[in-house]
Amino acid sequence: MPMDLRQFITQPAEMERQILEEALPPDQYGRVLHQWRAPEFEVYEKSNRWYFLAGLFLLAIITYAMLTDGPIMAITFILIGIVGYLNLQKNPRIVRFALTTEGLIADKDMYLYENINSFWIFYEPQHTKLISLNTKASMFPFVHIPLADEDPVKIREIILEYVPELKQEPSMIDTIEKVLHV
Repeated sequence: MPMDLRQFITQPAEMERQILEEALPPDQYGRVLHQWRAPEFEVYEKSNRWYFLAGLFLLAIITYAMLTDGPIMAITFILIGIVGYLNLQKNPRIVRFALTTEGLIADKDMYLYENINSFWIFYEPQHTKLISLNTKASMFPFVHIPLADEDPVKIREIILEYVPELKQEPSMIDTIEKVLHV
């Protein structure tokens, strides 16, 4: 049965309890220690100048592809531009996160503590508040979990009971994302 968003806004504690009970079988994920909701990604306001420069960059690549007789490359970058633009226009979903005695739940994904090597909390007020998990996964070992308005100290204390804290440096992708506000 779908829940009414107006109820969630007026009765957040009760709705969060209901959502948690519906989504989590009692013993499967352990006891819930802390939970919160956050947008799945940060939204940055982009000016017309930003779109103009991005379009100019794509046009330059497409022109280069056509001049070097690379129609497949040109078509690829046209599609990248279209998909990128559509992606920039979508609003983030509000996702539920929870710390349990067994791991961290992010929407429908469960990150068991036993599969997490370490964690680090990136905290820059007004810009970045997220947990970075260094997992044992080989393809994408780093998972970023937004904290929204949660207290990073409280979250850190809970996770520290289960996973070691090791300082991480922002990756090149993180730095590019921060500069471009993508």
